[in-house]
Amino acid sequence: MKHIFLLAAVAFCMTSQAQRSYEEQVQKTVTQFVKALEDSDLKSLSSLTVSKLTYGHSSGKIENKEQFLQTFKTGASDFVKINISGQTIDIAGTTAIVRHLFDADTNDNNKPGHVTLKVMTVWQKQGAKWILLARQAVKPPVQ
Repeated sequence: MKHIFLLAAVAFCMTSQAQRSYEEQVQKTVTQFVKALEDSDLKSLSSLTVSKLTYGHSSGKIENKEQFLQTFKTGASDFVKINISGQTIDIAGTTAIVRHLFDADTNDNNKPGHVTLKVMTVWQKQGAKWILLARQAVKPPVQ
């Protein structure tokens, strides 16, 4: 019985340690993604997203990976400065669900603007890296 308890305790510690490591990896990846958005870095945005990406906007518009990248190529999407706050990361195996408040200055189609959104992203660990599977944004409730 003592051996079972000891094995369970060791397994719990290893799982907890792995989860913390995954959370740190996801945090770094989200930071890289935000920087790629600000820089309109198509190469980085492409490498951080799966080929079957589903990218949902607060307007209800859904884009696939090609459409998502195209908006940065054309200047339809242009983030000048992005601030992320209130972020949570929940790990379930090799999947991470990230939620945060996304506050950004934009210059979409050379028109200055500002957007504040609640965003949920879903990331999957593939090999040594985390890749974006899905993103959905909603407008925060008016207070």
